[in-house]
Amino acid sequence: MDKLVLKGLRFHGLHGLFDQEKIDGNIFEVDLEFYLSLQKAGETDDIHETIDYVKARSVVAEIMKGDSVNLIEALSLQIGEQLFSTFELDTLEVKVRKMNPPMEGETEYSEVTMQWPR
Repeated sequence: MDKLVLKGLRFHGLHGLFDQEKIDGNIFEVDLEFYLSLQKAGETDDIHETIDYVKARSVVAEIMKGDSVNLIEALSLQIGEQLFSTFELDTLEVKVRKMNPPMEGETEYSEVTMQWPR
């Protein structure tokens, strides 16, 4: 099985448990790992035989800019479900990071990883 990776997609979003996060927002990063056969794409040089980066990012952007949620788990689930139904995949891994989460002490990020199929 082959793998295509989109790493470090960055978005500003109004997601978080605290009221101020829903007002000011935060920076989120998303990594996507698509597992599928890429042989035909390599042979034909045809975008329709692989993952269209622009389309994948657009799916993620719509969710990240959409309705506010409390947890990065909810973002990851929405992203994964939408991408898995949009593209023909064997497996998908989605990582969502919240940069500088609001907590005592310096923290670079919090991260959740989910995989499909379940």
